[in-house]
Amino acid sequence: MTIPLAHLSLSAIRYGFDGKPIILACHGWLDNLNSFIPLADEFLRSDLAKHFQLITFDWPGHGLSSHRPGCYPLHWVDYVYDLDAIVNYLIPDPNHKIILLGHSLGGIVASAYNASFPERITQLILIEALSPLFEDVNRNASRLNRSFKQHRHLFNKPESNITKGYASVDVVVKARQQLTGMDEQWCRIISTRNLQFIDGLYYWRSDPRLKLDSAYRMTFEQVDALMSQSETPTLLVLGHAGFKQLKLTQQQASIWFKRLQWQEIEGDHHLHMGNAAGLINLIRAFILK
Repeated sequence: MTIPLAHLSLSAIRYGFDGKPIILACHGWLDNLNSFIPLADEFLRSDLAKHFQLITFDWPGHGLSSHRPGCYPLHWVDYVYDLDAIVNYLIPDPNHKIILLGHSLGGIVASAYNASFPERITQLILIEALSPLFEDVNRNASRLNRSFKQHRHLFNKPESNITKGYASVDVVVKARQQLTGMDEQWCRIISTRNLQFIDGLYYWRSDPRLKLDSAYRMTFEQVDALMSQSETPTLLVLGHAGFKQLKLTQQQASIWFKRLQWQEIEGDHHLHMGNAAGLINLIRAFILK
């Protein structure tokens, strides 16, 4: 599928049949919709496919989707704007709702969207994510300084120095595996969609700005006020070997989400790939209860 938004176009895939209620899946930072292939396979094998369709998409600058125009710094709120546009494109009737699923960055964006537009969400599924990131207000100046310097450095480089070619996909996959610790098969699934083959070499098609620091991050007080007390039924799933800091947020999560189910299963930060069967069982029980 192509999702033609007013400001750019996004690449997407539908699993199941058009016309069914939608589960919209939002992938994580530097990933793409391929990260949901294992989960989509389990979805199609389950009875969820009889009742719902699963739609995955590439965020701007990821996978096969358009890049944001210009040379300005990126910000996570941009993704909330994208998500609002996607939801309203897929379901233009404001009286209809969607099931929203997000992993990592996708979960951060999904939780913020739910806080702002709860009337559009029937159920929320967060995988290794809870809320927008926050930091002490005293770090604002240093963050702004660092971000602008990084962007200035990037766009003052010759184009040939910004994009580096690789002789094989294996080189890219190995580098990502060493950086993230993910299984080789998952690194390959994600990396291949983020690459393009030109004149005998593989190049990243991802927006290089994705790796630079954001110019701004909210304080805890701002995030706390945004999240408030959500009435949306929410399933939060963490991996036993996932991000440790998320395991310390259960008390805060129960304050922000009044109807929260907290689950931990085998897997790491990408548990939706390595333990897709276990995750789909939790999702099925949550949605069809």
